[in-house]
Amino acid sequence: MRIATYNVEWFNELFDDEGALLQDEGWSGRHDVSRAQQIEALGLVFAALDADAIMVIEAPDDNRRRSTKTALQGFARHFGLRAKATLLGFQNDTQQEIALMYDPAVMTARHAPLGQSTGKKGSALSPRFDSTFRIDLDVDAKEDLVTFSKPPLEVEAVLKSGPVLRLVGAHLKSKAPHGARSEAEAMALSIENRRKQLAQAIWLRQRLEDHLKAEESLILLGDLNDGPGLDQYEDLFGRSSVEIVMGEAGGEAGGEAGEHCLFDPHARLGLQRRLGATPTTARFFIREHGRYLQALLDYIMVSPDLLAKAPVWRIWHPFDDPECWRNTALRDALLLASDHFPVTLDIDL
Repeated sequence: MRIATYNVEWFNELFDDEGALLQDEGWSGRHDVSRAQQIEALGLVFAALDADAIMVIEAPDDNRRRSTKTALQGFARHFGLRAKATLLGFQNDTQQEIALMYDPAVMTARHAPLGQSTGKKGSALSPRFDSTFRIDLDVDAKEDLVTFSKPPLEVEAVLKSGPVLRLVGAHLKSKAPHGARSEAEAMALSIENRRKQLAQAIWLRQRLEDHLKAEESLILLGDLNDGPGLDQYEDLFGRSSVEIVMGEAGGEAGGEAGEHCLFDPHARLGLQRRLGATPTTARFFIREHGRYLQALLDYIMVSPDLLAKAPVWRIWHPFDDPECWRNTALRDALLLASDHFPVTLDIDL
């Protein structure tokens, strides 16, 4: 079977409040790309993936006026996708939901959040992801209260062939220092935001360890928006979110992941080769420099039992993947559809 993760930039802008596709020449959220162009490109990419399950990062908004399920299920019907069912977890206020699209003929899926609901008082023991996490982020011996702006999606997927998978969709991102009035203030805000992101990674890691210790088949999918070399505060904090989430042995050179560690070959390579060439999953235009920046942000991390099944990872990068490059229509669609590229995992279950 094939499992994918895909961060779709400005997906929400392609639907009206009733969840219908806006296939017109109005501008999408992407620079110099119309809504019709982005929709057609996404349809081609999703069809080419032909995945049994796709963790959609930055899925369309869900609120009192809009429905993520209505939008994505209508999108799947329009393009005849097998992954025509949609699962949503906790809503968020960012207009960028985390949702699972899946083939109901292959699996059933339900939102299966763990942890206690603590409200604002919080807990230091991996509370439910829509609650509050208590942790001392610095050295002032005072606990900080941390919340997720995008609570991870916890899925129990039961395959029609029998196995049960735990899928966790995550989008960890350190906010830019908006509102800073000086360079010193921008630095202080950046450090504070990065510290909160690492706290979220620790919270997520606690939950992942619960699954791993229970010897459940576990897959973490999504966008962990940091990593070695991605900002000037790396030396200050020592570890990235990627390293925290993978586990203590996740970034060690050589060897396999430890007993309670997750594995992703692209993350492992990126952590080992800080000055060498690494895989990339996203491509951003940096206006002030007039050029593109590429980064490794999107991952599919698996538990040791799934790694033993010899899965195959693939980044659908139009310039790095030979099949994507040779297929001109797919190459162009990948560039139009999003600033991220899909990542897939093929595994025999």
